Parts: sequence; structure tokens; C-alpha cells
Amino acid sequence: MAKEQEALCCCSGRIKKRTEEEYKALIHRLNRVEGQIRGIRRMLENDAYCVDILGQVAAANAALNSFSRELLTNHIKTCVTEDIREGSEEKVDELVKVLRKMMK
Repeated sequence: MAKEQEALCCCSGRIKKRTEEEYKALIHRLNRVEGQIRGIRRMLENDAYCVDILGQVAAANAALNSFSRELLTNHIKTCVTEDIREGSEEKVDELVKVLRKMMK
């Protein structure tokens, strides 16, 4: 499992310890997105009408945006706040960069 976690913290090599509550809430949201994506695939495989599929795509996008908001909120309340308290603004700069990417 440790090697799997190493592979999964792909980008920066950093990790974030989450509370059980935070973890469960994020996993719940991802499970919802995953289920919606599987549903979209089934709709496509079953020749569902385009507009019906697009409606489900919109719902999946909304669920993924909800996941992003939850993760972003937690990041600001923990990582960014801790960094500022320690007298650094590195995570603020990092946050600005990621917000730019998210808003494209």
C-alpha cells in the first residue's frame, strides 16, 4: 500500500494528512462523480438521446465542482492558514496558481 500511496501523490511528492471526516466527505463526493461517469458510459452504450446524456454530463460536472470546492475550502483552512501563521506565503502563491488553472 505504501508504494501505491507514493505513486498516487504524483505531482509534488508532498502529502496531506486529512481528518477522518474530511476524508469520508471527499471520498463520498468522488464516489458520486464516479457513479455518474459510469452512468454516462452506460447511456452512451445504450444509445441514449444526446440531450439526456448532456444532462448527466452537467450533473457530473457539478458534482466534480462540488468536490473541488470542498477540497479547496479544506486546503485554505488548513494548509494555507498554517503557512501564513508560520510567517510564510508560499502556499498563498501556490493557491493563486492553482486558482488560475481552475478558472480556465
